[in-house]
Amino acid sequence: MNGSSITRFLVAGALLLALWPGVAHAQKKTLTIALNQDPDILDPTLSRTYVGRIVFAQICEKLYEIDEGLRIHPQLAADLPAVSDGGKTVTIKLRPNVKFNDGTPFTAEAMRFSLERHQTMKGSNRRSELESVNAVEVVDPLTVRLRLKAPFSPLAAQLADRAGMPVSPAAVQKLGDKFGTAPVCVGPWQFVERVPQDRIVVERSPHYFDKSAAKFDRVVFRIIPDDNVRVANLRSGDIDFMHQVAPSDAGSLRKEGRFEVSSVTGLGFNSITINLHNKTGKTQPPGDLGTPLANDPRVREALELSIDREALNQVAWEGQYTVGCGPISPNSVYFDKTRKCTTRDVARAKKLLADAGLTGGYAFEMVVVNDPQQRRVGEVIQGMAREAGFNITLRPQEFASALKDDDDGKMTSFLIGWSGRVDPDGNIHQAQACGGSLNQTLACDEKVDALLNKAREITDVNQRRALYREAIDLITTRRNTIYLYHPNYIVAFPKNLRGFKAVPDGLIRVKGTSWN
Repeated sequence: MNGSSITRFLVAGALLLALWPGVAHAQKKTLTIALNQDPDILDPTLSRTYVGRIVFAQICEKLYEIDEGLRIHPQLAADLPAVSDGGKTVTIKLRPNVKFNDGTPFTAEAMRFSLERHQTMKGSNRRSELESVNAVEVVDPLTVRLRLKAPFSPLAAQLADRAGMPVSPAAVQKLGDKFGTAPVCVGPWQFVERVPQDRIVVERSPHYFDKSAAKFDRVVFRIIPDDNVRVANLRSGDIDFMHQVAPSDAGSLRKEGRFEVSSVTGLGFNSITINLHNKTGKTQPPGDLGTPLANDPRVREALELSIDREALNQVAWEGQYTVGCGPISPNSVYFDKTRKCTTRDVARAKKLLADAGLTGGYAFEMVVVNDPQQRRVGEVIQGMAREAGFNITLRPQEFASALKDDDDGKMTSFLIGWSGRVDPDGNIHQAQACGGSLNQTLACDEKVDALLNKAREITDVNQRRALYREAIDLITTRRNTIYLYHPNYIVAFPKNLRGFKAVPDGLIRVKGTSWN
């Protein structure tokens, strides 16, 4: 082939790729996903971030999984739990011929080890999720039996998340408290490397039981907090999948015609949490913070009355999210359709501050996650609250470090989201019950605990809904959490990426996707 022929060949090839991007993608063996935040520690026992759950979805499978209709089905279990003894004994059969990503066998003994690690490890965020489990027994190599303190209706739902993720006992023994730096679970991909604030890389596991599930050799998670930079990278092809598309960008991406833009109302919520008693750390005894916001419920009520949820949704999210004032999403069968949110009342907010002796107004700090969307939400709240007499100082902070400060009692208030769980117990109990593993505010009310615990013991949807209604009434009154809205999970990717399914938990599941 002479020089002119080579030139014509290269030009023709370039034109073909330009006209048919699927040809280029067909050769790509790496899928690059842009996350808006850096996950915290990649240890299922200790982790608490939503973005961390997205990484786990590829490398750490669970006993159970949920689908688009919020139905629970087996993943590493062989069947749904068998319940006996009045609901106090639960038997789980495991999928045979499964290996961890280090090649060691996944057995009932490994599952027992993992569940007990979730229950007892220092700093575990799974402890309250599994507090109903009194003992874990190995029946045979592929059967575990859970002895419960009392019937626990959300158990399968809890085991469809990090509480149901087995970890390799051999890797834990080898790495100790460094396990989160190189996690080993069961998954289509396995952990390779992590560069903080930059990327997390996983590669196809040679040990996964379903060889056809992973179509990509590698999945790279790039940490790109800035919305505009993520969009620019999607358009240029530097990333293949964009997480947390801003509503303002969703419309323009749809109009371009090159991208699929998927949106689903999430199971979670965004809220302002207010520190009531966490002075020296969430595991320490409650203390007196000595602030009107912590000690006087009238000040917290005034703060809520200063906020217009509808306007917040319109200004910050172009009306594409769902206004809400509770922890249960409208797409849940447990959602209370009768609940009415408080409306903005600046005059009453001012009176409440005056009644609390704060006639000159009140100043406090609110931490916001340092990304453009959350800063915008914080600024809208800041402006609304100012009209009622609040002077809120916003402190943008990197997500993982903000979570640690929250645990350590270093915050007055925190604008934070919760990604949501398929059973409402996972949205409420560990954050609102006395001693809950995610109760950073150290709020405690035995009446709330009694209602939440009773809801754990029954299976009837109507009865559980009524119990949650009563508990949420009490939580609303104490206002350690001011619920604002339920987010939509909006993602974008090229139209020739096939197989993605939007599930209301907002997780990106790469398994089963491929270039067309």
